[in-house]
Amino acid sequence: MTKILVSACLLGENCKYSGGNNKNEEVIALSKYFELIPVCPECFGGLTIPREPSEISGDRVLTKTGEDVTAEFVEGAEQTLYIAHEKNCPAALLKENSPSCGFGKIYDGSFSSKLTDGNGITAQLLNDNGIAVFGENAVKKLIELYS
Repeated sequence: MTKILVSACLLGENCKYSGGNNKNEEVIALSKYFELIPVCPECFGGLTIPREPSEISGDRVLTKTGEDVTAEFVEGAEQTLYIAHEKNCPAALLKENSPSCGFGKIYDGSFSSKLTDGNGITAQLLNDNGIAVFGENAVKKLIELYS
């Protein structure tokens, strides 16, 4: 069975910045087709649960109060890439719009819920290293391509 990385919050893990999750039954149902490997790059990078919300601003990741957490986001991305290689995952299904996991659209850094074109730190690193990245609204496409 093909293994894929999945944002742990989508699987119901309480690792979201707020301490909650983004449980998605359609994502959980992927376990019929794939072995799901849960990942939370922000936790892997040493950030706490809960934690201040963060957004990408220029080439840095900043919390809402201005703390630079870029190093933690990069560390988490590198840990996630390591797991993708260790588990031989060709693809990842990640939380959309996140500064770690968003792919194609992310919040613009103003903390005003505005989206802009761009990729989260982890999504970009995975993509740059040949791991196909999908958001949670692309479940059907992921199944078509990899199952």
